[in-house]
Amino acid sequence: MTDSLGFSNPPSDGSRPPRRVLVLVLPQVNVLDLGGPVQVFETAARFGAPYALEFHAFTTNVLSAQGLPLGSFTLPPTPCQDDLVLVPGPRVSTPAPGQPLYDPRVLTWLREAYRQGAEVASICSGAVALGEAGLLDGRRCTTHWSMIDLMRERYPDAHVQDGVLFTHDGRITTSAGIASGIDMALALIEREHGPQLTAKVARYLVVYLRRDASHGQGSVYLDHRTHLHPGVHRVQDHLAQHPTERSTLDALAGIARMSARGLTKAFRQHTGLTPFEYQQKLRLELAAQLMHDPRLTLEAIAARSGFDDPRHFRRVWRDHHGTSPSEARVASVRPS
Repeated sequence: MTDSLGFSNPPSDGSRPPRRVLVLVLPQVNVLDLGGPVQVFETAARFGAPYALEFHAFTTNVLSAQGLPLGSFTLPPTPCQDDLVLVPGPRVSTPAPGQPLYDPRVLTWLREAYRQGAEVASICSGAVALGEAGLLDGRRCTTHWSMIDLMRERYPDAHVQDGVLFTHDGRITTSAGIASGIDMALALIEREHGPQLTAKVARYLVVYLRRDASHGQGSVYLDHRTHLHPGVHRVQDHLAQHPTERSTLDALAGIARMSARGLTKAFRQHTGLTPFEYQQKLRLELAAQLMHDPRLTLEAIAARSGFDDPRHFRRVWRDHHGTSPSEARVASVRPS
């Protein structure tokens, strides 16, 4: 069931326990580093994703860098393999050589979390804590632009990247300055739950993914969404949920609560496409996903993606990708 805002009621059968998102709150934490990613995961959970947020610190009370007092924290629990650890960035003063930056318990716990198989993600200057714990050695990472030089000097074995919003390297994810933590959180959700849920979360938060080379190609479920037209969004939502459906323009206009002519004009104005061009992109992305199943023939993939004629599917695929479906199929099922 969903409420009036489209949020799902979490399943109650206990078949899949929620994934713990353990937020480690450090002294002088930046409020947006903390609140931005947390709201992304909380919104995803309200849409039905199995996340359970927990907030922990090594002191009962924490004063944020902006002067907001935060309190009633408990000590972090024993981490496990399924956990996601978030480390929002604190205000970091340049330390004297050899001076510790953090309570040793922080670093010990981070090392243990990683040793137990948890995924660890930092926001902004939270990467410094990961560096102090030795988790960045030999890994690509990033942080706020103002701390790039400090990171390179203090952690010479880390491959510190500048000019990127976030990096993934194994079970370690790091993001750049402040607001990029939101992008990182959306990317983590997309990796685990796919682009459709991520698009719903991003649209609800009125924020959209900004991508860089470390994150790869965009998805049609997220592209063409950086607008605020509610009628166009309703049609995009419907087409994303029913990519193979044969919808008429009048039916889509009814979903948008507009005239057919008004929808066509608004859709092109806000996405650069007609509704049916957008649907075709959705079908091509669905076909690309089905390519990974070696049991399906190209004819079956075409049919399951909403293309009645395999020849039409091949022509549309080649026009869009510059290669044939057969060539793409070989690449998609080739052992890594």
